[in-house]
Amino acid sequence: MNFTRREFAHLVGAGIALASEESAHALQQDTGRRLNYGIVGLGRISMGQFMPGVKISNRAKITALVSGHRDKALKVAAQYGVAEKNIYNYENYDSIADNKDIDAVYIALPNNMHAEYTIRAAKAGKHVLCEKPMATGVGDCQAMIDACERANKKLMIAYRCQYEPTNLRAIEMIRDGKLGTVELIESTFGFNIKKGEWRLNKKMAGGGPLMDVGIYCLNACRYLTGEEPVAVSGYSSVIDHDGRFDQVDENLVWTLKFPSGILASCSTTYGANSNGWYRVHGSKGNLHVEPAFNYDGLRIRAEVEGQPPIDQTTNDPSPHQFQREADYFAQCVFDDKQPKTSGEEGLRDMKLITAIYKSCGKA
Repeated sequence: MNFTRREFAHLVGAGIALASEESAHALQQDTGRRLNYGIVGLGRISMGQFMPGVKISNRAKITALVSGHRDKALKVAAQYGVAEKNIYNYENYDSIADNKDIDAVYIALPNNMHAEYTIRAAKAGKHVLCEKPMATGVGDCQAMIDACERANKKLMIAYRCQYEPTNLRAIEMIRDGKLGTVELIESTFGFNIKKGEWRLNKKMAGGGPLMDVGIYCLNACRYLTGEEPVAVSGYSSVIDHDGRFDQVDENLVWTLKFPSGILASCSTTYGANSNGWYRVHGSKGNLHVEPAFNYDGLRIRAEVEGQPPIDQTTNDPSPHQFQREADYFAQCVFDDKQPKTSGEEGLRDMKLITAIYKSCGKA
């Protein structure tokens, strides 16, 4: 995200146009051209959000499924009109190369599987939309980028908040100088995780809440400032010694320093329910987005010198954020354009996550 302010403003403007006008228009008008997605992993986010989002899209379509549970896949295929011949498992996944019904894959697997299935998809000649975090390490992120570049295929990381109107409005206000000079940012996100979740397995998850929900705060600080941090520091802890946190941390806080002097303080937890939010403090005012990272109901409030206060909730029901994301990636493929949240964006977050863990003594 090393853009000049003008370049970043252009990207933000393009994102706002796509996220609001174009996506709303796509719901009303069928363009006739769709990107055919194969869904890799039938879990909560794919079945509960992304697939329903594609279902209301006029730019995307689900044409294939990849799952280790065929009975489950058959039921889902019936719901989405997917041909039985387009149901794959993880052993015959590479044979998607022979299927012209598949243009791209959406990868919603545990974090440690992202790299393998992205690389295999690229080798099979398919574009990739991969959930965040991009992978569990910097090396895997780079390998994913390299594989897609060699295959001349698009790679996008699913940072849906960067295509969502409330977050885009916050960015626009900052870029337009409405808050004056930004000084400080605060952000937090967490939840009380249940025992037995795969996210508590370090090999599968790569780490604790920072990899899961803390990454929203980290990425937000970067897209709000339009800068890359020059220094990080962090602390982690385990308070509830109840067997859940034998492999990963329970709580983590970190600070970021940006080239302009902006300081950010963030926190994340697996031990308590903490609604995801951020506050931006500027010399002329402040803005508060809460919830900031949910699937719907995002609310922005702002107080700016000489202006009436802002308090607006986005009427954008789930799964429209995922429909926008799917549409945006489809358009990048159709227009042969680099996605705003490309593999390089995921790599930048992973480098920072690694640095934060190192500061905590975890790397």
